[in-house]
Amino acid sequence: MEFLVVLLVLTIGATVIFPSTVKADDVVRPYGSFPESQQRVAPRAMTVTATAYTSEVWQTDSTPFITASGTTVRHGVIATNFLPIGAKVKIPDYYGDQIFVVEDRMNARYYYRVDIWMEDITEARQFGVRNIDIEIYQ
Repeated sequence: MEFLVVLLVLTIGATVIFPSTVKADDVVRPYGSFPESQQRVAPRAMTVTATAYTSEVWQTDSTPFITASGTTVRHGVIATNFLPIGAKVKIPDYYGDQIFVVEDRMNARYYYRVDIWMEDITEARQFGVRNIDIEIYQ
């Protein structure tokens, strides 16, 4: 009997609380149709030297497909030493709105430099060394 009373009180409390928090903008959407966010200004933007690397053993350590953070390399992974692991970066002039994630580190002599992982060594060589503008979203 006490359980029923407690359950009834919780249900009545929930009925009173939820209608006051529902807004006119709250809409139930089917799975996969999320609202789009507004364009945000990057909290920090800067120009850095950028290079590209692949999973060739001579370009990495003895585990060429594992990043410094322990993940597997893939498109969207970058290496840098001046940002924390997990920082999100955009390179709008070359990749538009694609988000890159810092998951790897570079040789200690390179600090303000970004190294973009690429699958193909020819593509990495064509990228070369460039000064690029990046937007940092930590």
